Amino acid sequence: MMLGMRAKLGSVVGGAVLVLAACSSTSLSRAPVEDRNHSPAPAASPDARTQAVKQPPGFENAGKSGYYAVKPGDTLIRIGLESGQSPKDIARWNGLDNPNKIEVGQVLRVSPPSSVETASVKPVTSGNSTTTSLPPASAASAPAKANAASATASSNMTAAAPAASGAIGDEAVAWMWPSNGPVLAGFDEAKNKGIDIGGNAGDAVLAAAEGKVVYAGSGLRAYGNLIILKHNNTYLTAYAHNQTLLVKEDQTVKKGQKIAEMGNSDADRVKLHFEVRKQGKPVDPTKYMPVR
Repeated sequence: MMLGMRAKLGSVVGGAVLVLAACSSTSLSRAPVEDRNHSPAPAASPDARTQAVKQPPGFENAGKSGYYAVKPGDTLIRIGLESGQSPKDIARWNGLDNPNKIEVGQVLRVSPPSSVETASVKPVTSGNSTTTSLPPASAASAPAKANAASATASSNMTAAAPAASGAIGDEAVAWMWPSNGPVLAGFDEAKNKGIDIGGNAGDAVLAAAEGKVVYAGSGLRAYGNLIILKHNNTYLTAYAHNQTLLVKEDQTVKKGQKIAEMGNSDADRVKLHFEVRKQGKPVDPTKYMPVR
């Protein structure tokens, strides 16, 4: 009897051991807990990264004709010289409140806006009166449309004639030498974008042709006291290293008028650095000046 009780007791103890072992095995092999507080942030999509990059003003016009992308070291004065335009005009065309504040990569308009861009309405001449042409509220009659088309065509033909004439006239500039001194250094498109003319401090610097002063100052590095004249839509001339400037911006000057006195501002000696720019590109001034 005692043996039977011992056998039953052993069976009970053995079962309990098996249950404990099973519980221990389950607790050791359970899945790890996910730490949601330290999960990595999702990676930004390529589109989101592209949108985060700030584009410079006017970037949508990059590469278009009549536009210029600002490079390191550029100023509005230099851009005007390189494009054959007045710095003030460039500032106005681009709505620049501060002409001295431009950034690398910014794309600027360097040609006049077309009439389509600048005019919201067009004057249409009929007889002795001038009216403003506005879009019709409803479909116009066929005769009215025909008259409007005829008036527009006539207006365009009239406007085209002076433009063509001006283009021819732009090439016909009556040039003269800006100084009587000897040529110290000739034209080299890579090293010397004009010619250097010798002389004495205070010698007269003359306008090489009739024109308008689009810049007078010392804001362009390596040019010293500088004057830039615009003669027409094709040609600019530049007069650098002056001792004294005798004209102001927006002033109209005549051919042969004294505009400055020769000096050595930002130069190693007294001289006049003289440039001729054709649509912004430097050309050899001696090919335009009369033989002397």
